[in-house]
Amino acid sequence: MGKTAEAIAEGVSIASAAARLAVRNHILVETIAHDEPFEISRIAPFAHDTLIALAEEQEEAAALAKRQRKKAWGKFTDPDGTHDYRDRDMRNLRKRHRQYVGVAKELRRIAEDPHAVRTLVEQSRDAAWGDVEANLQRRLRAEGMRPDLDPDYETMRAARMQSLRLVDLPRLAAHRRKVAEGEAGAGEDAGPVEDAPAARAGGIDLTELDA
Repeated sequence: MGKTAEAIAEGVSIASAAARLAVRNHILVETIAHDEPFEISRIAPFAHDTLIALAEEQEEAAALAKRQRKKAWGKFTDPDGTHDYRDRDMRNLRKRHRQYVGVAKELRRIAEDPHAVRTLVEQSRDAAWGDVEANLQRRLRAEGMRPDLDPDYETMRAARMQSLRLVDLPRLAAHRRKVAEGEAGAGEDAGPVEDAPAARAGGIDLTELDA
């Protein structure tokens, strides 16, 4: 029973984490995407329903374990696959059934406890704000960063320059050639057109670059 209780506690912990994640995402959508004010009374019903849905998943798993146990009874041949249980698996399947039932029961208890639901909503709100704060800090660092304050500037500069040489400059050269060809074609009836001056960037003749 001790191991079963530990397994149930671990299952409840995992399910609670999943509930917090779902409620956190709901808060972000409601407050940011839909521009709705945060109110615990508005979020609590969603948190309650989330816990009930997770409890129902555990009950379905318990029912499956029970069916598998009945099917495995009296079978002593070698299994054909991972979920092809035999009589020797009866004990483990019985333990799984008890654990699933225990987790479902605890989740339903939490869902019907207003204080527990409120705590879940508050924890989810804190997690949502943590995400928003982290995104703001990353954005501020990116927009306000100076080369002398960025420890990765030199490394990333080399990568950016390589991208400029291998991608951006060839694209620019191809674009300039296309523009020049279009201008030449449009001016055929008006007489000869002087060659367009070679486009250069940083001392590089862009017309010599392949697209």
